[in-house]
Amino acid sequence: MIRCIAIDDEPFALQQLGSYIEKTPYFELVAKCQSALEAKEIVESDQIDAIFTDINMPDMGGLDFVKSLPSPPLIVFTTAYADYAVEGFRVNAIDYLLKPFGMEDFKRAAQKVKEQYDLKNQATVSGLDEDDAMFLKTDYKVVRINTGDIRYIEGMSEYLRIHLDGQPKPIIVLLSMKKIEERLPKNKFMRIHRSYIINLGKIKEVNKNRVIMGEDIYLPIGDMYKEQFNAYINSKFLGK
Repeated sequence: MIRCIAIDDEPFALQQLGSYIEKTPYFELVAKCQSALEAKEIVESDQIDAIFTDINMPDMGGLDFVKSLPSPPLIVFTTAYADYAVEGFRVNAIDYLLKPFGMEDFKRAAQKVKEQYDLKNQATVSGLDEDDAMFLKTDYKVVRINTGDIRYIEGMSEYLRIHLDGQPKPIIVLLSMKKIEERLPKNKFMRIHRSYIINLGKIKEVNKNRVIMGEDIYLPIGDMYKEQFNAYINSKFLGK
């Protein structure tokens, strides 16, 4: 799903824009914002893939908002003023919707967003190199990750959150659990739940049907993974 924000200072226009996003099957509406300042807080704290924003707004206009973002996501501008079109494309906007626009106009812009999203954000993962590292495409760039730094991996529909030691925020990639599971060393990582893969070397405690990976990190063990996980624990177990 492509995670989107709608921004417009006019309540009716914002409601309409939000409803169009919600009706698009490959879009997820994360928030509807009546100001760019409100949206800026969300973009800085969450993973946002696309922004549909009005240009002419009080306090901070849509153009200034986009220019203020260090790594802007995919942008579609909406406005009643055609004169803004050229300036909008100067900040690499994907499309420009002239108000009033209907669902068919929105669909055309949405399809352009999807095409660019698929092109830029289709995650790839390389094989492991000699240092047990892999390369992942995330946030429009390729990053190198040492597998030893991975604490656990969390699946979220089409996305993965890769939680690393020493990093407060996870890396988010468009990738399946199955694909990354195939690439990880089998003797170091194990899937314990439909939504979790853990680094076996990072386990702090096993308590009933939960694996404790650190302070306040309690991960459930799924029924279909219990036998394999228990076999691993028993192989390492000392004492009665």
